[in-house]
Amino acid sequence: MPGYLTTAFTYIIFSALSAPLAYGDDNAGMFSSRSMSVETAAKAAWQALLECRKRGYSIAVAVVDRGGNVQALYRDRFAGPHTPETSIRKAWTAASFRQSTADLAGLLTEGTIPHQVQHNPGALLVGGGLIIQSQGEVVGGIGVSGAPPGKSERDSIDGACAQAGINAIGEILEFD
Repeated sequence: MPGYLTTAFTYIIFSALSAPLAYGDDNAGMFSSRSMSVETAAKAAWQALLECRKRGYSIAVAVVDRGGNVQALYRDRFAGPHTPETSIRKAWTAASFRQSTADLAGLLTEGTIPHQVQHNPGALLVGGGLIIQSQGEVVGGIGVSGAPPGKSERDSIDGACAQAGINAIGEILEFD
C-alpha cells in the first residue's frame, strides 16, 4: 500500500476509534427525555379553556408532547370549526421550533427567518402557541385558537390563555 494511503487509512481508523472517546457519555447512542403525563397536559388545556371563557371567548386548545403528538384537545361549545386544527398547529409549531408562535411571527415579519418557514407543513406562525418547559427542557407546546387577536401578535388573547394553562401546571413542571 502506498505511503499516503497508509497514512490516510491510519487516520480514518484512529478517527473512527477515538470519536466515541472524544464525545464521552454525551454520544452514548441513547438519551433520556422528560415527558408530560396526559393528566398534566389535560390540566393545562382545561385551565387555558377556562381562562378564555372567563374573558368571554369560546376557544379550542391543544397540548402536544415534545414530538408534536396531541396529548389533550378541548373545543369549547361555541368555538368555530377551524379552531381545533388551528390550536393543534400552533402547539405543534411552538414545540417544533422551540419558540412561541408570536415570536416566530415577529421574526418572519422582521425578515429574520426565511419566508419558507411559514410554508413548513403543519406550521402556523400566528400568536397563541407557547412552548412548555420543565427544568429547562422543552416537553411540549400549547396552542389556543378562537379569541380575537390583541394589539399585536405578542399580546394575543390566545397567547394569554395559553400562558394561563402553563401557569396552572407550573409547580408540576418545576418539581416533578
